[in-house]
Amino acid sequence: MRGVRWRRVASQVGRSVAVWAVSTVTMLVLAGILPDFRLRSENGDSATDIAVTAAFGAGAFGVLSAVVWPLLVRLLLLVPALVLGLLVFFLNGALLLLALNLNPAERGAAAPETAVVVAAVMSAVASATGAALAVRDDDAYRRRLYRLSDRRRRSGPPSPASPGTVFVQLDGVGHDTLLDAVGKGLMPTVARWLDVGDGSRPTHRLTPWRTDWSSQTGASQLGILHGSNHDVPAFRWYEKDTREVVVCNRPTSAAELQRRAVEHTGHGGLLTVDGASRGNLFSGGAEQQALVLSIAARRRSRENRSRAGYFAYFSDPANAVRTALSFSAEVGREIGQSTRARLRKQRPRVSRGGLYPLVRAFATVVERDVVVAAVTGDMLVGRTAVFADLVAYDEVAHHSGPASRDAQKVLERLDRSLALIENVAEHAPRPYRIVVLSDHGQSPGETFRSRYGLTLGDLVRAGCGMPVSRRAERTRSGAEARAAVRAALPFPVAEGDQHPLEPGSEPIVLASGNLGLISFPDVTHRMSKEEIDARHPALLPTLANHPGIGFLLVRSERHGGVVLGAYGAEIPLADLDDDPGPLAPFGPGAADAIRRTHTFPHTADIMVNSIHDPADGEVLAFEEQIGSHGGLGGAQGRPFLLSPLGVSAPVADGAELVGAEQVHRVLRRWLRESNGPQVPLESTEEEHAA
Repeated sequence: MRGVRWRRVASQVGRSVAVWAVSTVTMLVLAGILPDFRLRSENGDSATDIAVTAAFGAGAFGVLSAVVWPLLVRLLLLVPALVLGLLVFFLNGALLLLALNLNPAERGAAAPETAVVVAAVMSAVASATGAALAVRDDDAYRRRLYRLSDRRRRSGPPSPASPGTVFVQLDGVGHDTLLDAVGKGLMPTVARWLDVGDGSRPTHRLTPWRTDWSSQTGASQLGILHGSNHDVPAFRWYEKDTREVVVCNRPTSAAELQRRAVEHTGHGGLLTVDGASRGNLFSGGAEQQALVLSIAARRRSRENRSRAGYFAYFSDPANAVRTALSFSAEVGREIGQSTRARLRKQRPRVSRGGLYPLVRAFATVVERDVVVAAVTGDMLVGRTAVFADLVAYDEVAHHSGPASRDAQKVLERLDRSLALIENVAEHAPRPYRIVVLSDHGQSPGETFRSRYGLTLGDLVRAGCGMPVSRRAERTRSGAEARAAVRAALPFPVAEGDQHPLEPGSEPIVLASGNLGLISFPDVTHRMSKEEIDARHPALLPTLANHPGIGFLLVRSERHGGVVLGAYGAEIPLADLDDDPGPLAPFGPGAADAIRRTHTFPHTADIMVNSIHDPADGEVLAFEEQIGSHGGLGGAQGRPFLLSPLGVSAPVADGAELVGAEQVHRVLRRWLRESNGPQVPLESTEEEHAA
């Protein structure tokens, strides 16, 4: 036993010496390349003196990075993630200047901007060298996790023996998309959990569930985390009482929606008891939060900072360097892929220029790295419940297509993240169950604008007898990755429709994927079909008979609510079960979803859903997206729930899991099964039925 211990010590010392040597050589090379970085005195030194200076500087920089850097990060935990990621480079450069000044001979010197570059390169080289050497030692990574786990156990209260639960949301990955990826070998970790082809016993079960009419992250995640998505009719909608447009990925709107949900349910959310929320739109009542949009509009404080999240990631400066390199590579990859799609004249296709390459790189690299690091930190500290959202697939699928090669590559990386979380669970101070779920899927199809040459807003103006612009206006995309960017910034980012709108006669037309909302701001109540016909006789027939529109929902003074379709179809909501009419292509459950949305106080005057082709699953997005979600039709309304066999079945055999609120009740039941009563304490008959 003693011999094994000495071999480990010798191995660690050997790796440290090797990293030191490589760092010394790197410093010598950089001194020869960069004009503002020198390792000799002004009078000149021998090669030996220069080598000694490089060795001293590399060693001092390594010691400072190991000792001083974690203390600096702890002092900066109030700084938002994106800003802290940028500060890493400047602080790392300052440590290098300090390391050079510690040399008694005072030979080394560097310009401040050069020190940033040198420090970044040396951190990356040292990290890569250490990782390469550790590959030959199978136990190196395992021992590191044990050390982290032991350190956290010693610094905190003892963890309970009951299992904790990690909920990982793969944003936008539909049930069929997951199965297809598993079948193609893109997600071996999920395949192993489901026992697909390798002969091992399955550890998880896969359950599809059906979203509400608003099949988007705002409605789904609010329902999953807080138990209520009442009065969330879409991704964005106009509220007549406040004369404001609510947008789910705007910090102020997210905070207000969370407040309403808490008021509606009477409890803080799924994560109220010892929980952590990572990369989400809403907090779920968690004390520990990182990249959570609903707190992004508030001033940073002890209540909304995230020690476990940021510290676990930025405590090693090489992480920021590695992520920066991956970020740059992802930007280049997106530019290359979009250029290739344009040269090949692929259809359907949307614009992928402007800031999109940066947004995609943030979603697929920065957000993923920080969130996964936060989750592993939560597990090593023994938190009871962790909920994390990985938005990478959703962002890429919007612009490249749900089944594109670009999106499939993202699924491979997400599977590696799940494997890492599973590996960390083996070294956590308590057992962990890993639940993977999605909030919605994505339906393919070209945009409404590209097929017909006009936007939904243009069509509405034509139906109202208003002039239509010759050049259709593009609708801003509501991709969730932009929410993650806003949560990482030190200040709220405003959209153009943030300020209250003055009442006018011109209708407000908003889009949420293939769901459109039309409101008349000068009328304070929800208009009825009869009122709309009296004001704009051609509007409803123009919309209902357009080949790109599947159906409309409007209030009726005679029937309460009606669904309108082509050729004069007008079916009261109460009769939809017997006569689905234009809802027939949208499958079972469509009528119930529409009836529920009809009861919301802020449902638009006219709700518009695009056509859906059941043969190929395509819809027409009213936004500039070739993979969309937000309404009814296709894979967007069929997400998944991947749960361990150790928890009770989500629903009874033959039953269907419907709506985000029911998913919340299932997740809450699982937390109670392993950890005793959670918030709220009282259970309901409805929860047991779920």
